[in-house]
Amino acid sequence: MSTAPRQSPQGDTLRPGKSASTASRTSAGGSGLLDISARLQPRDLLIAALLDEHTVLTTSHLTRLLFDSPITCLHRLHLLRRIGFIDRFIRHQPGRPAPVYWLTGPLAARYTALARGDRPPTPTALRERQDRIYANPALAHLVGVNSFFVDLAAHARHHPLARLRRWWSESRTTAAYGRRIHPDGHGLWAEHNTSVGFFLEYDTGSQPLPRLTDKLHAYRKLRRDGGPHHPVLFYLPTRAREQNLHRRLSEHLDPGVTVATAARDSLNGTGPAGPVWRLYGNGRRRLRLAEIPAPHAPYGPLNPGPPHPGEEPLPASWT
Repeated sequence: MSTAPRQSPQGDTLRPGKSASTASRTSAGGSGLLDISARLQPRDLLIAALLDEHTVLTTSHLTRLLFDSPITCLHRLHLLRRIGFIDRFIRHQPGRPAPVYWLTGPLAARYTALARGDRPPTPTALRERQDRIYANPALAHLVGVNSFFVDLAAHARHHPLARLRRWWSESRTTAAYGRRIHPDGHGLWAEHNTSVGFFLEYDTGSQPLPRLTDKLHAYRKLRRDGGPHHPVLFYLPTRAREQNLHRRLSEHLDPGVTVATAARDSLNGTGPAGPVWRLYGNGRRRLRLAEIPAPHAPYGPLNPGPPHPGEEPLPASWT
């Protein structure tokens, strides 16, 4: 009986004698940021900031965000790993591709902490953080959330009049709004002369629909107490689940917030910036993200102002 050859993970190769768990650790050798400073480019520091904010990104994510070629991206990522700046892991699942997941390594974690004015993590704390990310049972959900924002940022790279002006993680969003809401992320999308702030609810289909609609209570209360009037975007796996959610919403006379939905199995090559959003209470016409109503509300403790200079996830020079 023949044995099928082992397949290398997509876009990834290991040097002979090196395992995925040890290859980068043997090269860092206790070096500091000054030791590698001449080898770091502005894009590398941006990669560190993105990984610090959003925990984990795949090779495809980073290629679409910052590179023009997947080969160039891989070469750069492998170099950054060899010098101990970033790290990676591979988590196999039966019957599924095994992408490479990138996360902060010892020196990227040190850089981002010091840039914030925090103490850098100890090697033990960093290793525990990395292992926790690897073991996270919701890893696929996290990657899906990040893919949504990467799709927007990649769209903006090829459309000069579009910008992803804000991309906040779940933890940053929750903290900014006083832990009153727990969305999967918050963004501010600008297209032409229109900007739309939004809260993202990325749905994998694992929760019953009442759990989804119950989340609207917190958004309604936040808005009533002086929070923003951002729409809540439900990004759903299938058109059938989207239809069922709208039927569930129709049982409530007024959700109290603007709700828009899109189904990932029906995008037909169009990303979330395109005309894929069905606005609750507005029939079946699909809107572009920039067309979703987002009335302005006064800024205050529960409604952060517009992005400050330097807050955009990707500077204009990278788009």
